[in-house]
Amino acid sequence: MHTIDLDLSLDEVTKVEGAAKLEVKVRQGKVEKCTFAITEYKRFYTQAMRGKLYKALPQLLMRICGTCSNAHLLASIESCEKALGYEASPQSKIMKNLTVAGLLIRDHALHLYLFAMPDIYGKDNFLAFDDQDEEQHQHLHDAFAIKAAGNYLAQIIAGRSVHAINPVIGGFIKVPTQEEVDEAIRSLVEVRPAVLRLINTFAKCDWHFDRKTNYMALVSNPYGYLEGEIKDDNGGVISENRYRDHLERVVLPYSQASGYTYQGESFMVGALARMNLSKDTLHADTKKDAAAALKRFPSTNIFDNNLAQAIEILNAMDTAEELLRNTKFKVEKPVEPTKKEGVGVGVVEAPRGTLYHRVEIGADGKVVQGMIVVPTGQNQINIEQDLASLVEQLINKGKNKEEIQVEMEKLIRAYDPCMSCAAHFLEVNWS
Repeated sequence: MHTIDLDLSLDEVTKVEGAAKLEVKVRQGKVEKCTFAITEYKRFYTQAMRGKLYKALPQLLMRICGTCSNAHLLASIESCEKALGYEASPQSKIMKNLTVAGLLIRDHALHLYLFAMPDIYGKDNFLAFDDQDEEQHQHLHDAFAIKAAGNYLAQIIAGRSVHAINPVIGGFIKVPTQEEVDEAIRSLVEVRPAVLRLINTFAKCDWHFDRKTNYMALVSNPYGYLEGEIKDDNGGVISENRYRDHLERVVLPYSQASGYTYQGESFMVGALARMNLSKDTLHADTKKDAAAALKRFPSTNIFDNNLAQAIEILNAMDTAEELLRNTKFKVEKPVEPTKKEGVGVGVVEAPRGTLYHRVEIGADGKVVQGMIVVPTGQNQINIEQDLASLVEQLINKGKNKEEIQVEMEKLIRAYDPCMSCAAHFLEVNWS
């Protein structure tokens, strides 16, 4: 047992979605304080929603995030559609799923290649990979090829890969041409071997940190992100419209973001939770070709969130290819509402976890009030508890300050919080 005293603090994180602050106090080898504060989180979107015409709401709320904009767009559309009794067409549902597939492919590739993978090779950043090394050279090409395939899929379906313009309340304003569909299929098929290499890279990674927690996700069959019920690994089942009722909001006085607990305990949302709860419902081709990696799940190793994301890229590609091959897209006029006022809840699985939107719409078509709960807020307390446990483990192993810093960086990156992890993610001041 190492009985050292340490104080460490991170006052600013650059190149992120907002800003974060970390403080850890260690006495006699035990962590007495560990706070992971999100310091630029509140932008008052729930206040800005009020009084807006509901048809403008999805385009407003997707500006919450550039990286996950299309997830916010779809969650807002779903909440408005449910509030006013819109009945989406079968084609619209397919196009929503394809929009999510494009988002997942692009977003997970960004995280895995640019933020997580450099640590595997001991590099400061992705562009520092050795172009003369065959494996690293291949990763450089694979990263941009996978992202390009995801971007193209999102562009032909949603109009843009971020801040999409085609999905609207009641349907889509544009559909892809057959030539665009054929090109999307070709690109997905062509890049699939690269995704298998990505899965293999993270399956071989020996990073390990276990801490039992509760995993929660929107679960459906087949594996999806837009419909279903929220389940946890203790057997709990919650309907979408009751999800917020089961979360306890925790005021964190040092953070601009609220934390959340479930049944009084921290929990985790995201790819690891989805894989733990739903791996049996993945696309048949994904289960076949990722069979060895899937044996790792269910997993309590937070670093397997990276592997789960890699598998989700493959599943998104296999699902999208099948949908594209089996759908003949035709121009449809967006459907009309069946009610003038109401309350609706939209729950979707964003890349980083369960995203909740609630809206109340008045008879004048204007928003009365709304609520949004994002994945990073739900994971915040779990991240803190993991960091505290990790620091104690590393101290007991005799790790020095620099080694502890590196492992903390890797752990935070594994969660893929809604902050873009730059090459120099943490700069810790020790006293």
